[in-house]
Amino acid sequence: MDVRLGNGFDVHAFCDGDHVWLCGVNLSHARGLLGHSDADVGMHALTDAIYGALADGDIGQHFPPSDPQWKGAASHIFLRHAMATARARGYSLGNADVTLICERPKIGPHAAQMRAALADIMGVDITRISVKATTSEQLGFTGREEGIAALATATLVKP
Repeated sequence: MDVRLGNGFDVHAFCDGDHVWLCGVNLSHARGLLGHSDADVGMHALTDAIYGALADGDIGQHFPPSDPQWKGAASHIFLRHAMATARARGYSLGNADVTLICERPKIGPHAAQMRAALADIMGVDITRISVKATTSEQLGFTGREEGIAALATATLVKP
């Protein structure tokens, strides 16, 4: 059995806007997130975790921000690609764990919906997906509400 573990980390700053995309869910918020695509920080970290487990670079290598075709792109495109790459190499997802780091928006009320969205995008059972959040106790850029960070881990398994 071949078991691989990958980690991903991403950060996006807040900007003018009225919503954020987090783990595939559109949340009303007083600000938006700045990014070349839809800036879904959770999905970007998870995509990188899968590429990391595959030892296949990162999201920027597969979808360069310098390429205008990815401007404003929905992040599910990136996550689906990472999962398709894993499956093409004979891997299935053991589990994925995403931690969103922010003061606001509050994640708890939306975590189940985020798990369901990620499971659907990835084509896996929801029991393989974890989404949770923490604050940084008002310290650093997330504590000052200047942006959101995300950390993700993915386990890939090949029989």
